[in-house]
Amino acid sequence: MDIATYAQVIANELQLEYQHVRNTLTLLSEGATIPFVARYRKEKTGAMDEEVIAHVLKRWQQLEALDKRKEVIRNSVTEQGKMTPELLNLINEAPTLQELEDIYLPYKPKRRTKATIAREKGLEPLANQLLQQDYTDPETAAARFVNPSKDVADTAVALAGARDIIAEMVSEDIRVRDRLRRLYHKTAVITSAVAKDKEEEGKTYRLYFDWNEPLAKAPSHRILALLRGFEEEVLKVKIEVEDEAAVQIAERIYVRNNSPKAKQVALAVADSIKRLLAPSLSNEMLSYYKEKADEVAIRVFAGNLRQLLLSPPLGSKRILALDPGFRTGCKLVILNENGMLLHNDTIYPHPPHHEVKQSVQKLKSLVHAYKVDVVAVGNGTAGRETEDLIKGIPFDRDVMAVMVNESGASVYSASKVARDEFPDYDVTVRGAVSIGRRLMDPLAELVKIDPKSIGVGQYQHDVDQKALQESLVMTVESCVNAVGVELNTASEQLLSYVSGLGPQLASNIIQFRTKNGGFKNRRQLLEVSRLGGKAFEQSAGFLRIQGGDNPLDASAVHPESYAIAERIAASLGESVAGIIGRKDLRKNVQIDDFVTPETGIETITDILQELEKPGRDPRKQFEMFSFAKDIRSINDLHEGMVLDGVVTNITAFGAFVDIGVHQDGLVHLSQLADRFVRDPNEVVRLNQHVKVKVLQVDVERKRINLTMKLGSEA
Repeated sequence: MDIATYAQVIANELQLEYQHVRNTLTLLSEGATIPFVARYRKEKTGAMDEEVIAHVLKRWQQLEALDKRKEVIRNSVTEQGKMTPELLNLINEAPTLQELEDIYLPYKPKRRTKATIAREKGLEPLANQLLQQDYTDPETAAARFVNPSKDVADTAVALAGARDIIAEMVSEDIRVRDRLRRLYHKTAVITSAVAKDKEEEGKTYRLYFDWNEPLAKAPSHRILALLRGFEEEVLKVKIEVEDEAAVQIAERIYVRNNSPKAKQVALAVADSIKRLLAPSLSNEMLSYYKEKADEVAIRVFAGNLRQLLLSPPLGSKRILALDPGFRTGCKLVILNENGMLLHNDTIYPHPPHHEVKQSVQKLKSLVHAYKVDVVAVGNGTAGRETEDLIKGIPFDRDVMAVMVNESGASVYSASKVARDEFPDYDVTVRGAVSIGRRLMDPLAELVKIDPKSIGVGQYQHDVDQKALQESLVMTVESCVNAVGVELNTASEQLLSYVSGLGPQLASNIIQFRTKNGGFKNRRQLLEVSRLGGKAFEQSAGFLRIQGGDNPLDASAVHPESYAIAERIAASLGESVAGIIGRKDLRKNVQIDDFVTPETGIETITDILQELEKPGRDPRKQFEMFSFAKDIRSINDLHEGMVLDGVVTNITAFGAFVDIGVHQDGLVHLSQLADRFVRDPNEVVRLNQHVKVKVLQVDVERKRINLTMKLGSEA
């Protein structure tokens, strides 16, 4: 197919305008990125958002893969000398990969089977005679095929071989497979049982030691849990339908009457179901529902990652960051407003050292000397104790104390990125720096860490890793480009996610910046090694230059639209700089006056919004939060207690909430609101501050059940 044909198929399937889909595919085929197309080509796409464009791209890739597979199958069948006009048409018109593979199945090269062995013995004519199902004696028919030299000793062996051929024929029949699939989707049950002698080793899975439920209704997290138990050889997992129902489906196609030959066919059908079709379709169903479960888990992970990356930034502040610990002490660093490391030290206020007085004095001295605005405390071991220490110190200036989620900080501190940034410091210093910087700007810091190490996924190690990685990279790119990147201060890692750049161009930008003392305007990007016109087009609008030659360089207005912004300013009798931030002037602009065949209302509207608030940050404002002072461990909890918490993870079955006891509690889907909730994201978001009530505490298993249905106590 060509792009036009693909566009027509996708437009019909997704109910989109054909021309918009065709334009989108053309842009993507020319090397445009999803963020660029969504932000700067709205007229061509009908203002599709990134999610829709991604869906269009994925479907296009699926259709291309289908066409490539068709080509392989056409060549294979042709080489076998079995291609017919009818078969060619079936292959060409197959709408799905599954249907295509069903068509190919009888022609697919296979290992020696019972049926191929029977054919080698010359028993295929006997199989064809049985399929006629006339009322002659099958034993008499089989007698003519007895041949000891071919290991056909008697009529029983002959009939068994003929049935093997029929059984394989039934298993490869597209009609049978299609109807059985429908039966499986409608009635299949997934069952699990504990493997022999695995009760103690697999106690984590004891809920599934004797489990069954309709496959189609099994939630994604349960399917992934069952399959993980299966992979660990703790559980035996099966997909089953009623044998009789499956046999009847095939018999309705193959068994015509009650003749002796028909009874032979019926035996072959039953064998085909049990020996060939049931195992094949069971595996197919497991793969199908595993893929669906993967999609849900990956979508949850990507959604959580997006919320985490777009967490409210504290902004440019002097920060004292602490990575707490008991025996090894609390590593502290001082960061300036740009996140640069100014000082590092260690204090030992907690057991077994108990150097409280010395620690307090050192903290007071550092806060005074470096004019610290905020103290960031990692929420790991000794986090609550360190936070209490900080809040009890009478500093000589107003200082906020903030708990920071330190998930992934240790991964960063041991990474090549951290070693390159801080080659003269150990992992403890790097970890503390990461804690401070992620409070200042979560997005800029978290892009340095593999998203899978941040701890917001559901069964992340069980899903398709390639699909997971693609989704997470796309999510990071989307977030980075939605916020925009300061060209003169951004890290190489952050720049690498900007539309059109990537690691090599990001590195080249850093080298140019180091050599030339920073960029004065966006046009200088074209002086960067290997950064050509296409990369400039794709990236320029997402890169910001504060205090540069052109005020538009600090906005999301693309350089290709600067002339329009200048015309708008001229129509108001002002310079571009004179209208930036002037909301009152917008009402005097007649949008239609600036519309051209290339630039529509959508782009003009975006330009006006940027002129009103250039480089606006889509992230929310930072909010302070504190845990209950007298709740430190799971042993302090009791049923009915109402506490403040922070949402740390969202899954398909609920949300996990940090209530300050080093063990997150679960708010099950049914406990999120006083109404039916299909998706937790309807109610909560990552890092949201919530009020919860303790429902149940299992100290031994370290499990806390919470509810957000507070009733009169809300």
